[in-house]
Amino acid sequence: IFSHDVWDEDLNYLVRSIDFTEVMQIFYPFSLQTHTHTFPGESKKDCPRDAKIHSARREMLCTNAAWPDIHGHYREAQFTQTKHHWWWKANQVFHNLQATKNFQGTILFLEEDHYASEDFLHVLSLMITEKKKSSSKIDILCLGTYLRKFNFQSNSKQPGRSRIKTRGRERSRLSRSLKELQNEEKHSHSLVHVRHLLWVPEILSSVLDLFNKDLYLWPGGPRYSKLQKAEVTEWISSKHNMGMAFTRKEWNTIVSCSSSFCKYDDYNWDWSLQHVSHNCMKDKLQVMMVKGPRVFHIGECGIHHKKSNCDSNTVIEKVKSIIKSASKYFFPKSLSVSKSTLRKKLKLKKANGGWGDKRDHELCMNFTLSDVS
Repeated sequence: IFSHDVWDEDLNYLVRSIDFTEVMQIFYPFSLQTHTHTFPGESKKDCPRDAKIHSARREMLCTNAAWPDIHGHYREAQFTQTKHHWWWKANQVFHNLQATKNFQGTILFLEEDHYASEDFLHVLSLMITEKKKSSSKIDILCLGTYLRKFNFQSNSKQPGRSRIKTRGRERSRLSRSLKELQNEEKHSHSLVHVRHLLWVPEILSSVLDLFNKDLYLWPGGPRYSKLQKAEVTEWISSKHNMGMAFTRKEWNTIVSCSSSFCKYDDYNWDWSLQHVSHNCMKDKLQVMMVKGPRVFHIGECGIHHKKSNCDSNTVIEKVKSIIKSASKYFFPKSLSVSKSTLRKKLKLKKANGGWGDKRDHELCMNFTLSDVS
């Protein structure tokens, strides 16, 4: 099922051309494309983002003057659409579409900037089996991760263990933390290319066959093996929101907290789900995450991108390199699942805002369809 928030005939044709499986396209009915100058788009009567509250109420008399977000800003339509669309499509899939409304199995959510390995469905099947056998509470299965240990734009040639002298101290370049290197880049041109990838071919040979035939692409990063490892832990929005899969049972728990989701002042659906997990549910959401990711994020040019060096093709090539390096570990026969606890209690950060407008709350609630009595 492809859920669109824009009508594009080229995209529609591409989806219709799929011939190896049954497909369906659904279209978010309140998109900015169809509501350019009216809510949930932006109308002339809406308050500007940075309007002062006093001025908005007494001078501008704009429609949403009484509903700034927690940071004192007014809504921006292009940001609110993402949360609306996610909530709408989930409700449609679980409650409204004839093809899925009675489906009791696992539903996997992928986005347009996700890149999947060839064995992602095989691994998902193994995870579903392990979830059924597990005595631990598992709500969400997660196939993806964010590769934040490296810079996709950096030089891919791995440096040697050269010594760098800094203020009288001499240390191995590879032994120092990323933060230290970033700080020193401000003071020395010699450190321009220190953020090199640790998974290039020259390095892979030295980590193969270590740790019981495991492949570590870099310390703390993806981990592949013939006996693929997975861990069960508390669901964290910033770590476990990619390649998410869950069943109607878990969805019914989520949708029973629709008010908590729809009225939380954060335009991100995943941060809102984190809020639901901590403040509405009896027990926090738990996730099983595969340590060798099968879904990768390639959206360098997405809604949160703030850099000028935006090149999705570069990212895709790096992801392809990872997949090629790990390919012989694909299609594992089984999973080894371990339980992991957070080292310290997760403290929720202040909401990002962008969702203070009562009209957004009401629209979100109106999308809610529930089987829960």
